[in-house]
Amino acid sequence: MNKVFLFLVLILFFACRGEENTYVEISENKKLDFPQPDFFPQPVYNLEENPPTEKGFELGKKLFYDGRLSSTGVISCGFCHVQEFSFTHHTHEVSHGVDGALGTRNAQPLMNLAYFEEFSWDGAAQHLDSFSIIPITTDTEMNETVSNVINKLKSDQVYSELFAEAFNNGEVNTQNMFRALSQFMVMMVSADTKYDKVLEGNSVFSEEESAGQSLFEAKCASCHKGILFTDQSYRNNGLSIDPRYNDIGRERVTGLEEDKYKFKVPTLRNIAVSLPYMHDGRFQSLKEVLDHYDSGVEPTQNLDPSLQQENNLGISLTETEKNQLISFLNTLTDDNFLLDRRFSEF
Repeated sequence: MNKVFLFLVLILFFACRGEENTYVEISENKKLDFPQPDFFPQPVYNLEENPPTEKGFELGKKLFYDGRLSSTGVISCGFCHVQEFSFTHHTHEVSHGVDGALGTRNAQPLMNLAYFEEFSWDGAAQHLDSFSIIPITTDTEMNETVSNVINKLKSDQVYSELFAEAFNNGEVNTQNMFRALSQFMVMMVSADTKYDKVLEGNSVFSEEESAGQSLFEAKCASCHKGILFTDQSYRNNGLSIDPRYNDIGRERVTGLEEDKYKFKVPTLRNIAVSLPYMHDGRFQSLKEVLDHYDSGVEPTQNLDPSLQQENNLGISLTETEKNQLISFLNTLTDDNFLLDRRFSEF
């Protein structure tokens, strides 16, 4: 009898050990390796303060695609930021929010955000963790309050478990929500284009692409600078003022007259798929954009000096040069990023 009892105790002991080990393995929140390209600058985002983890990324992804972050329960972050179009609102001039409400600006692409200092067309968000507050609370976008969103999440058992797994304090709160969203977004690194392969010595440009690169470096790279293809400055690029919006740009943030009609220089990575273009989405093709710089620049207040020539406004381009530039810009498309299932909704 004692031997049988001992045998049962041993079975129970090892069974409990197995359950314990399984629990530890499941609950472990492993740190993710940030995909830092060798030829990129160091991230601006503090990855030590909020390191991406498996559970944090999973939580951030769920939040990104959850319509309950909006007042109607329908509009998610992913509604206006569609992956295959570099997380833009493809074909929409300006973004559509709750109940079909129209905003005043075109949704910007989401990628390489760990390297940016400020966010939004006017730099209203000065930290990635605060970036999501803008769309959530803007009445023409998600039209919700942060406190209401937190209450919704607290009432959901799945979210309670995900927050507990993702953060040491396990709390469903504002800081953890925005940090989870940041963990999802900072992992969106796009650095696998033909341009990057040429840079690494693993591909070569065609004759037309090479000609386009030379033109780009001579006529475009002063603003679309470096490996990120933006100097992150705010400039007035000579667009006519749309009376529907009368968008004053950066001045809305700084209050400075000198910032009127200035908008952030966008990155050109994945530019071929992130149409329409400009802060109000007025141009539907890269050809239209180049036509603007060639012959459509208006002498509006605070026009950037680089677009003010002695006898002409803008950047003089022949039709051949425009085609060459477009060929080069097409080499900035990262298909692997656009199809990466880590970032897809389903």
